[in-house]
Amino acid sequence: MNTICALSLSTLLAALGAGIANVGLPAFSTHFAAPYSRIQWIVLAYLVAGTAMAVVAGRFGDRYGRRRVLLAGIVLFGVASGACALAPSLPLLVAARAAQGAGASTMLVLALPFAAGSGRAVGLLGSMSAAGTTLGPAVGGLLLAAFGWPALFAAVVPPSVLAFVLAWRSLPHEAPRTAAAAKGVTPWGPLLANGAMSALVMATMVIGPFHLARTLGLDAAATGLAMACGPLAAALAGVPAGRAVDRIGARPVGHIGLACAAAGCALLALLPATIAGYVLPLVLLTTGYALFQAANNSAVMATCAASQRGAVSGLLTLARNLGLLGGASGMGMLFAATSLRTAFAAAFLLVAAAAITWRRTGRTAARRPA
Repeated sequence: MNTICALSLSTLLAALGAGIANVGLPAFSTHFAAPYSRIQWIVLAYLVAGTAMAVVAGRFGDRYGRRRVLLAGIVLFGVASGACALAPSLPLLVAARAAQGAGASTMLVLALPFAAGSGRAVGLLGSMSAAGTTLGPAVGGLLLAAFGWPALFAAVVPPSVLAFVLAWRSLPHEAPRTAAAAKGVTPWGPLLANGAMSALVMATMVIGPFHLARTLGLDAAATGLAMACGPLAAALAGVPAGRAVDRIGARPVGHIGLACAAAGCALLALLPATIAGYVLPLVLLTTGYALFQAANNSAVMATCAASQRGAVSGLLTLARNLGLLGGASGMGMLFAATSLRTAFAAAFLLVAAAAITWRRTGRTAARRPA
């Protein structure tokens, strides 16, 4: 129990750290007397450093012991969070955010290999990631209003200490080893599918606020509530998705997830521009994403050698991060140049491409080795 608590808390903190600072951007701009072009690096530094660290953390975990590197990642995240809260200047805050992002990426990458073999555990980590995404803006807003911007970072230091203690006491010790060749399917199919589905979810987060506020005329509070429905649905679907993987296998769960995501995209492209016409397809889409992620991650972890699980998890995280960046830029630009209908018609094709690249993974997962 302590093991899954440690892994869940590490995943939650990493996801929370990604979004909790976003709400403070105006406050940062005022405090440091800096324009948005400089302030945005508080967000970008976290994402860029996390993306760069993903593969490195996985390979280090395989080589030097995943427990050891995960503990180091938790320490880095906690110390960097404290440094962010105390940063006296914008360059030092950006540097501390980069270190925080590197620690968060290490936590995300190395939690998954410990959960390998249990679809329920993999699904729970997916729920924690989605919960962190959902809670980030809300928690950040409350902290900012009550205590000011340093609280956005100081608040995650105590939970980081708790995560370290739980991980120290519960995670199994591993001897350093040299990575062996992976068995089974090569990871490129699931990596591409993972990136495509991540781009799809990021598209909803980028396009949604503009559509809800400008097209539907919702105020900020209503827009936030509507936007939260997607990550909330993914958080609630994570554990049931993992249980379904354990019961019926990764292949059918992955296909159901892809079908739900495709249906969500089609409905967003076809339904009238109403609140229900956006929120209901969004819930269907993000539920499909949660189902697919549980299936995809379980399948990949089951079909690679145990000695390479850290490296493969790092590649999955890298693909996810690149998908998020691509979705934010590519899908956002398509929406700005055309319309929501065109953007999600293209997203439907993206899901179809993910389904094609995932077919081999699904067949291999059906023959999962004992």
